[in-house]
Amino acid sequence: MKRLTAKEEEVMGYFWEKGPLFVKQLLEFYEPPRPHFNTLSTIVRGLEEKGFLAHTAYGNTYQYYAVVSADDFKRKTLKGIISKYFDNSYLSVVSSLVKEEKISVEELKQLIEEVEKSHR
Repeated sequence: MKRLTAKEEEVMGYFWEKGPLFVKQLLEFYEPPRPHFNTLSTIVRGLEEKGFLAHTAYGNTYQYYAVVSADDFKRKTLKGIISKYFDNSYLSVVSSLVKEEKISVEELKQLIEEVEKSHR
């Protein structure tokens, strides 16, 4: 799966939250000053080229919809981060979270219990 820029992720967030949209509708979700229509249209077309969106034609206009789910994107992005920064070691990820105090020992124990229950 290709990487997304911050702006592309922001736009995808609207499609994941709202469903199929025309670029004109997408503009309405932004506070003033809104991005220019052509700017958003370029981002949306780029997302389609990357395989994240597809469209249905209605005359001269297109309604775009997500073809990659938010959950799939999160999973693949997380796998990419673990591969790139943690040498594919999930243990290193958890260890780092514990060392940085982003997850407590109690939470880690609870996580282990939940995993054990789901494997029974």
